[in-house]
Amino acid sequence: MPLQDLPAKRDTLREGEDLRKEPKEPRYMISVAARMVGIEAHTLRYYERVGLIKPHRSKGIRYYSDADIELLQHIKILTDELGISPAGVEVFMRMAQQLLEMQRRLHEMEARMRLLQETLPEAGEGD
Repeated sequence: MPLQDLPAKRDTLREGEDLRKEPKEPRYMISVAARMVGIEAHTLRYYERVGLIKPHRSKGIRYYSDADIELLQHIKILTDELGISPAGVEVFMRMAQQLLEMQRRLHEMEARMRLLQETLPEAGEGD
């Protein structure tokens, strides 16, 4: 179907509204998620059992979000290409999260320092 034949959505969308879904919205069943990542469904179940991922569940069915898929792709790289065990992946992920938290706190402190430097008079001014 040519693009011009598609129904116009201008009337139903508010200006600036994003058509993309939220990255954490669960949408893929386990078989689809496994295909997207290139691993077996039983591997996804194992990753869940050992705590590497926590998919959304509804009526006993696992649903994976885009954020879950991205995380699984990173896990696949760590296990397949770098040979890290699932236990090592968990340690790696925990350390990466701690690093991100430390970077966030560092940026927060730097912003506070800039604010203090802007609000406090320079030492020795007006002497």
